[in-house]
Amino acid sequence: MWRLIGILTTVLFAIAAAVVTWPQFFRLERTSPLAQAVTLRGVIVVVLAAVLVVALLLALARAIRGFAASIALVALIAGAANVAVMMTRGTGAETLPERTASSLRVLTWNTAGEATSPDEVARTAVAVGADIVALPETTEANGTAVAVAMRELGQPMWVHNANYDGWDARSTTILIAPKLGDYSVIRSSKDGSSNTSTVPSAVAMPVDGDGPTVVAVHAVAPRTAYMERWREDLQWLADQCAADEVIMAGDFNATIDNMAGLGTEGGTLGQCSDAASATGNGAVGTWPTDVPALLGAPIDHVMIGHGWEATGSLVLGSKDRTGSDHRPLVVQLEPAG
Repeated sequence: MWRLIGILTTVLFAIAAAVVTWPQFFRLERTSPLAQAVTLRGVIVVVLAAVLVVALLLALARAIRGFAASIALVALIAGAANVAVMMTRGTGAETLPERTASSLRVLTWNTAGEATSPDEVARTAVAVGADIVALPETTEANGTAVAVAMRELGQPMWVHNANYDGWDARSTTILIAPKLGDYSVIRSSKDGSSNTSTVPSAVAMPVDGDGPTVVAVHAVAPRTAYMERWREDLQWLADQCAADEVIMAGDFNATIDNMAGLGTEGGTLGQCSDAASATGNGAVGTWPTDVPALLGAPIDHVMIGHGWEATGSLVLGSKDRTGSDHRPLVVQLEPAG
């Protein structure tokens, strides 16, 4: 009887470990609670390591040695698989390559409204040489204050915004360098007729049609009451990335695991691929800032169409105590080919 219970427990643990390690295989990557759990692969590794240690200690007792050894083996395999996934996506590149004449740098930072001062955002954007700055949860007034501060530091920017009712959590701002030309946020972003469901994204297009389409992203968080809206937001974002020149940056409230099945033509989300994963930072958590980066969730992204190549990225952990619960992400791009 006890032997049968041990076998059944091991089988159930193996299934649970497989599901939490690779929910995409079971088509559960956007189903609660797996959708939330898979965003924290670092935590999964820690939990599996703890199970492994406990199982090895229990294996010292002869009466349950077989059961404990089987649990330890499952924990070891699942833990190693999660580590392999994290290592493949990148656990922390620390430098950007030198800029070239064609380089484009994109910074995204969910500022948590007024928690992060415009001066801090401006200093960070200028320090990394950002040409595009996506600022979810930033009002147009605060975005303007950032642009003014950047201008005073020698780097002028144009300010664009989409909002649902004006306050910071429902407002998204984009700053675009004048060298990229004149941009305008499309009407459907401004009036919400075609946009993310609960918090706004902003689609900015070049006025003369020459240049990348820039999407500052803010998808709703996958809380239990908002799961359907969250899934709709990810599909809407995938639909926006249907051209080579698209650059999407912001708070997607999703990792690339959650995006499984939403890619087309080799992309991760629509035709876009994740720049951080291509450049050694795909497993580095951008949220929350009060846990080590490798235990956090990489939910802030720069996604690029086929017309761009990511050559470097940084997750700025040095900004953990500047107010926001998100870390900034900066990516360097070059035109593909």
